[in-house]
Amino acid sequence: MIILFFKRALEDFRNNRLLNFITLLTISLSILIVSTFILFFINTSDMMNFWKKGLRIMVYMKPDIAPSEMPDVGRQIKSLEGVRSVRFISKEAALRQLKSQMKRQTSLFENLDKNPLPDAFETQLNANFQRWEKLEALATQIEALDAVQEVEYGQQWLGRFNQIFHLFTLAGYTMCGIFFMAAVFIVANTIRLVIYSRRDEIEIMRLVGAAEHFIKIPFYFQGLIQGAAGAGIGLAILFTVYWYMASNIEPGSFSGLIAIRFLSVPMVGVIILLSMLVGWFGSYISLKQYLKV
Repeated sequence: MIILFFKRALEDFRNNRLLNFITLLTISLSILIVSTFILFFINTSDMMNFWKKGLRIMVYMKPDIAPSEMPDVGRQIKSLEGVRSVRFISKEAALRQLKSQMKRQTSLFENLDKNPLPDAFETQLNANFQRWEKLEALATQIEALDAVQEVEYGQQWLGRFNQIFHLFTLAGYTMCGIFFMAAVFIVANTIRLVIYSRRDEIEIMRLVGAAEHFIKIPFYFQGLIQGAAGAGIGLAILFTVYWYMASNIEPGSFSGLIAIRFLSVPMVGVIILLSMLVGWFGSYISLKQYLKV
């Protein structure tokens, strides 16, 4: 029986090629845009987590703080909630490191009368304190200490990037909702037109006593097939673009960063199932409104 329903759905595909082509195109475009957002979201999240693992707060001391006071300041910072470790960096060590990093500009240091760099503490954070809100609160606590002159943790770029990321996430959810509704609308209208083209056949089937599920199920199959095929086409296009871009990126271009990855197999399966659900739902709406069964 299932094979019979499947054959009838395929027959409707052949008889209404243009309508089904438009539906497939709409679903494919929707899946392509939504899956592109998901791919970008996953890789951006991975990159943010990668950055957060190396996130640190640099605490710069006031110039009049005596070296003997540094251990007490370090203990104060270490006692704050969220601080994993504290490492003292003297201004002499900081100047030596700066000189080693700027070997080609050694002339810049020849006329220095004194060391311009301050003593500092490099503060590593616990994993649960690497969120933007907790990080900012902890930095404010450290900056309130009497011996601290300035706190640096990339607040400007990190804050802006965090805002952009949340804005992009909100826009992505909105787009997903819009394309979901558009795909359902297109599928529903396609099925409605197919029903209209077969109205005489459906009426005859009812007159001879055909069960209602016998009439409806092929349309559900058609919606499921449209959803699955549209998802397959959209994901295939996305993978082709991803593979082309990945194969043309030099291996050393992202040295030190995480590898860009494609959607996982479970995620691909979820996208296909959701697309089939869109096709089924579109068929359900059409049958509910126009077939009156």
